[in-house]
Amino acid sequence: MPEQVGVRQAQARRTRDGVLAAAAAVFVEQGVQAPVRDIAERAGVGVGTLYRNFPTRADLVTAVYRHQIDTCAALAPRLLAEAASPFAALTGWAEAFVEFLATKHGLGAALGSGDPGLENLHALMLDTLVPACTALLEACAAAGELRPGITAYPLMRAIGNLCITGPDYGRADAGRMVALLLAGCRGEG
Repeated sequence: MPEQVGVRQAQARRTRDGVLAAAAAVFVEQGVQAPVRDIAERAGVGVGTLYRNFPTRADLVTAVYRHQIDTCAALAPRLLAEAASPFAALTGWAEAFVEFLATKHGLGAALGSGDPGLENLHALMLDTLVPACTALLEACAAAGELRPGITAYPLMRAIGNLCITGPDYGRADAGRMVALLLAGCRGEG
């Protein structure tokens, strides 16, 4: 009997992970207000299964972005360990952060929607990503690769502002502008 429970739990986890991956892909294509049936179809599950795992749209949006935020935060220490320099790690992390921000069609509107289920998403993003960025900046400063006075939150806000895409300004433009911003942050060391 316990083995069957383990198998069912593993299947439930795979279903949930599949729904999260499908939702993330659909959100990129259509925004966070995409029809739930499109997400369920992409995940290969019924709408009832989706609602069983995520009773509200806010639950689904929060779960998708929580996973992506955690992934982005976990990237910082890995890049610090693997990159040629702390600044190279910061650059790699900033590229991942740009990708995260530039593909979040409709997230800003969802955050400002007044939906109580989404109220904590912005705080979660800051509470998780500011420390990751701070660790990168501190490593850069210790290596003499960063101008003095650069801190995580203002840098992340600047990156965020550069990632507001539109008809004549896309993901590639945002990436180029963030690269210029980072070049300006680089120390003379």
